[in-house]
Amino acid sequence: MKTSAMFSDWSIFGKKNDPKSIELSFANHLEYALGKDGYTCTQRDAFQALALAVRDRLIERWIRTQQMYYNEDVKRVYYLSAEFLMGRVLMNNIINLGMYAETKEAMEEIHLDLFRIADEEPDMGLGNGGLGRLAACFLDSLATLEIPAYGYGIRYEYGIFEQEIRGHQQVERPENWLKFGNPWEIPRPEYAQTVKFGGRLKKVDLPDGDFKIEWVDTNDVIGVPYDTPIGGFGNLTVNTLRLWSARASKEFDLDYFQHGDYLKAVAEKNISENISKVLYPNDELLEGRELRLRQQFFFVSCAVQDIVRRYLATHEDFDSFADKVAIQLNDTHPSLAVAELMRVLMDDHGIPWDRAWDITRSTCAYTNHTLLAEALEKWPVSMFEKLLPRHLSIIYQINLLFMRDVSARFLNDQDRLEKMSIIEEFPEKKIRMAHLAIVGSHSVNGVAELHSRLLREKELRYFDEMYPGVFNNKTNGVTPRRWLLAANPGLAELITSRIGDSWTVNLFDLKKIEPLAEDPGFLEEFAQVKRRNKECLALTIKKQTGVKADPNFIFDVQVKRIHEYKRQSLNILNVIYTWIRLKQEPNFNVTPRMVIFGGKAAPGYRMAKLIIQLISHVADMVNRDTSTNAKLRVAFLPNYRVSLAEQIFPAADVSQQISTAGYEASGTSNMKFAMNGALTIGTLDGANIEIMEEVGAENIFIFGLTAEEVAARAATHNPAGYFIKDPILKKALDLIRDGFFSPGDRDLFRPFVDALMGQDRYLVFADLASYHEANRKIDALYRNKTEWNRKAVLNVARMGKFSSDRTITEYNRDIWGAAPLEITRPGQDSTFMPEGQTRHKGKVS
Repeated sequence: MKTSAMFSDWSIFGKKNDPKSIELSFANHLEYALGKDGYTCTQRDAFQALALAVRDRLIERWIRTQQMYYNEDVKRVYYLSAEFLMGRVLMNNIINLGMYAETKEAMEEIHLDLFRIADEEPDMGLGNGGLGRLAACFLDSLATLEIPAYGYGIRYEYGIFEQEIRGHQQVERPENWLKFGNPWEIPRPEYAQTVKFGGRLKKVDLPDGDFKIEWVDTNDVIGVPYDTPIGGFGNLTVNTLRLWSARASKEFDLDYFQHGDYLKAVAEKNISENISKVLYPNDELLEGRELRLRQQFFFVSCAVQDIVRRYLATHEDFDSFADKVAIQLNDTHPSLAVAELMRVLMDDHGIPWDRAWDITRSTCAYTNHTLLAEALEKWPVSMFEKLLPRHLSIIYQINLLFMRDVSARFLNDQDRLEKMSIIEEFPEKKIRMAHLAIVGSHSVNGVAELHSRLLREKELRYFDEMYPGVFNNKTNGVTPRRWLLAANPGLAELITSRIGDSWTVNLFDLKKIEPLAEDPGFLEEFAQVKRRNKECLALTIKKQTGVKADPNFIFDVQVKRIHEYKRQSLNILNVIYTWIRLKQEPNFNVTPRMVIFGGKAAPGYRMAKLIIQLISHVADMVNRDTSTNAKLRVAFLPNYRVSLAEQIFPAADVSQQISTAGYEASGTSNMKFAMNGALTIGTLDGANIEIMEEVGAENIFIFGLTAEEVAARAATHNPAGYFIKDPILKKALDLIRDGFFSPGDRDLFRPFVDALMGQDRYLVFADLASYHEANRKIDALYRNKTEWNRKAVLNVARMGKFSSDRTITEYNRDIWGAAPLEITRPGQDSTFMPEGQTRHKGKVS
């Protein structure tokens, strides 16, 4: 991986990027920051020292970036997200700084392996899946596109749990990613914010006859920010990810301690600091639900207060607030920003309601990520009364005025009023957080064309009619710097050797390799890269599961959060179906296939955990069958995470994207797989549709019902009809239900079978025959390696649309309007770009 010309002549600050300078920085940090030498240095010490050396180079640019933002009084984008699934960042930072080759050489000079050092870094697992990973990709693109931006979230002490498969079951272990410290972050206690909970409201009469509301007798928590630099690729921009950690406003109650009540002396501290202790506490219990609401308000309040503080550093009033601030709400978790911004404007700064509301709506924008009604968050009013009485009063007033507007627009439409109200009245009075976000935002977007259309036409139709032009689409994307350049260096180098490296900042340039799909020499090199990646993944599979994965097999992969609508159940049912056919039909011809699963189930999601058990039990049985294991094997890779995904995507031949049509908002693993040369088998759901449109229907395997057909079947679907007509399906279900795969507990999988045979909510049976047939087409195509590789190259070549750079450019053009700012060397003039445009290598794109 050579250093591009775009990185030349960057020794403009104190730290140089040549191998000797990197080696010196490494040695200095090893000695002076860690107190180690060459004799006592461990691999972890080496990681810490190298990370600090890289961070030095980021910090120089970081300080310069922030100075220029202030000097130029730029409009800033604030991305509020409960999740930031950053993964490991050492290699990403080295690549974005343009010092990969130099760092590798520096480590080799002192007999260290850069990749072994990088493996010491724990994943920053501050997210559950696609939502958090999308936020991380967006931060990368924002910096690369030179857009002034900040990410705001929570510094969870424990991220997404570590998953073990023990006795065929998922076992959750705490994931203490901070156990050895985090070399990338810098605490900023001077910018701590006070967050209020509980208390009561007090009406205070004013001399002019008006009144104001004071929120008093509150229980306060301190939010301490920790900043992580986010470097852009090919430029000098370094933006900020600011994560908040909860601290008690009173560390210690000396009176309780002096009287011997040592637990009560620190009780308040423990309760306060639980807020940032763990990502997504189990919300099956009331205490867990209450903690989740505390978490959401905690980081939103910290963020809003910090945003206002930063704005007032250069402005005396709020006349320009919406011109200088854009707040993007990533799903419903930060929806309380609407009410909190209103509170801060009115209570802390005396702004009247109407003006505060205009400022809030002009500033906030909301991204919806789901069509599942149960995933649209609702909080009991009783919980708000207890924890956030001031915000409840504000939300009531917002809803009162909103209901008046709806009534005036649509006379005598009670159904519309009930469905649009922010307050759900029955069966329990709750606050609909998605409705709060919609009413309080000037823009509402979905994340794929189908998803956005279904939001407008079905789930949120009334809101679209109320606010014409507010709803829009921003199809998701992923950063090619991590998911191709860093994760698949072999393919990245092959592409760059033929078309140059402009694709790293303009993914549409991958189109230039399309003619090479007809070049036998290129196809052979492409196949060799894939083979090497498969060999590496096979070693990981063997090490982690004990299953021998033959690189000659099709590597067929489904890795994502375990959920019924994502239909891992369809995949494993098809495995059993195929296995039965192999045993019963001597002439049944399949291409050898390694079916690979990965993903975590929410601790409280029993059916998802049962699906993992079924996959694990089936894998055990199928892999031991010597009559078929030369044709079919199964593995469940435990503890799926970003760093493991970086091994999986480059090695996959087949990408399983098989959600029930109309349920997946977008998906991003589909993009990462295709970008790395996997062919997709999928339904017409989420971004699969747009991938098909880009790569061509002949280069993807589409099966199953459409979203419209799924909706039409909802009332008439008869699961029994399918297994009555299909003896192999019936046999498969009988084997599962009767305990063939779980001899130690014959009834283990009865709930799984009962759910399918009783309701089959996600239409597994309806799509099984089409899915099985699509898999047979994959078998046939894979036997023609030249044709398979040609289609794989075309998939890579046509992935330009699915860069997060394109997504962010559209957000900025249509929603934020933040002028990109080129960060320059000290002493040089800066340059603004027209609002909504971006720069690469000095050109407007």
